[in-house]
Amino acid sequence: MEYGHVSGVEKPISRIVQGTIQISDKDDEGFPLMDAAFELGINAFDTAYIYGGKDAFLGRWMKARDLREKVVVLAKGCHHSDLRRRVTPYDIGTELHDTLARMKTDYIDLYVLHRDDPDYPVEPIVDALNGYVKEGKIRAFGGSNWTTTRLKAANDYAAGSGQLGFAASSPNFSLAEQVEEPWEDCVTISGPQNNASRAWYAENKMPLFTWSSMAGGFWSGKFERDNIEHFRENGDYFEKLVIKSYAYPQNFERLDRVKELATKRGLTVPQIALAWVLSYPLEIFALVGSATPAEMKANVAASEVKLTPEEVAFLDLR
Repeated sequence: MEYGHVSGVEKPISRIVQGTIQISDKDDEGFPLMDAAFELGINAFDTAYIYGGKDAFLGRWMKARDLREKVVVLAKGCHHSDLRRRVTPYDIGTELHDTLARMKTDYIDLYVLHRDDPDYPVEPIVDALNGYVKEGKIRAFGGSNWTTTRLKAANDYAAGSGQLGFAASSPNFSLAEQVEEPWEDCVTISGPQNNASRAWYAENKMPLFTWSSMAGGFWSGKFERDNIEHFRENGDYFEKLVIKSYAYPQNFERLDRVKELATKRGLTVPQIALAWVLSYPLEIFALVGSATPAEMKANVAASEVKLTPEEVAFLDLR
């Protein structure tokens, strides 16, 4: 397992970040999976305020295994509700304190705002987050589904006011272009239309915690050109999201190339797709939703595969 670093977080961070939403929060079922991930070298775990008690489950596991100082917690807060956009100092403070209480921990390693409100000024957001850094309740902070324009505005203000800026970003990024967003207010940096965003991240050397690196399961191998109508009509909620967001000609062309390279490399389609994300020339940590120890082992093996620049370009239709 390879590790990287985020400014403000002293611990090394595994390049694979295991999501908790796919893991049962029943201790007898979920703990063995968390143990398996940690034994494979995955020390970073993703949770969110809206994930239905997953933060409490993560806290119980860390306490039971006495791992708090060896584990990196990425906790997200301030997702919008049906009533309003919820990215204000009040919302940040409320959800952060609830997360800390449910997790039964004193601090979050990397606290990430789950959404942005482009109409709300960045200054009070940056001020509030810096306050919690000073209190020791978070070590660093970032934004999920924030545009580079807003990140720049926030970090320009932070620099001008002598404060910490956003240390990381969590957009969607996958070999598969996200043609239609799966949920409202998502931000993706996939595809040629987002070259400028990726160039900004490269220039600013901002670490990325990329969600849906596996395109929600598009790279699982079960989606083909000739069965998308079946999934569109009869699929479950997540399968229908894959069809809505990723089942388009350019992605199936990428799939053809992934299969070709997978055969050549002796790997699976999911492994090549994950290796592509981690081989892309940015500071990337891939959020994945492994649901079994076998999937975790396969993902760790994929993280150790280094694709050449030519292979990266070939897979991305360049």
